[in-house]
Amino acid sequence: MVSSVQQPYLSPQAYLDWEPLQRDRYEYIDGEVYAMAGGTLPHSEIAVNLTALLKNHLRGRGCRVLGSDAKIGITDNGPFFYADGSVTWDGRDRTALKFCRYPCLIAEVLSPGTEAYDRGGKFAQYRRIESFQEYVLVSSDRITVEIFCLNDRGKWELTPYAQGDDIYLSSVDLRFPMEQLYDDVDLAESPTAESSLA
Repeated sequence: MVSSVQQPYLSPQAYLDWEPLQRDRYEYIDGEVYAMAGGTLPHSEIAVNLTALLKNHLRGRGCRVLGSDAKIGITDNGPFFYADGSVTWDGRDRTALKFCRYPCLIAEVLSPGTEAYDRGGKFAQYRRIESFQEYVLVSSDRITVEIFCLNDRGKWELTPYAQGDDIYLSSVDLRFPMEQLYDDVDLAESPTAESSLA
């Protein structure tokens, strides 16, 4: 998310009507809209790899696997966010057209400009969703993944993963090698990767 766009206050319904007519994507919080920042090619490739892994694993099981063009509504009246990937099993989302309301899994591919917000304010908003069980944070400049899972005591537990690890997504019962997430992704070209090698 980047800075607020100069726009008069929008009601949730006005935002949902206005936003699809725009060239760019906008998130919505408390009547204000925020333009979405563009990502790097590694960011995009990682997001595609993750949604492909999820879709292949869950095909035919009655859930929806959604990519980065799908909005998530914290409530029916917002805030509304875009995630890099999400999964919903909830029947109420089966016929939804404008946004998903009941995801069990949400994934964000981290970028330097949005990482702090994805970890902080955005995660705090996502935790308000009653069906939300698992938050996947994937680095786009080094091979690391962090997964927050809601345990049976209602507490969020962090499991970090590094190169060579197998990743396990408990909300969808999917296990895969870390390398599949970064398949064909060249991190050497990322500015952060270059500066860390200097």
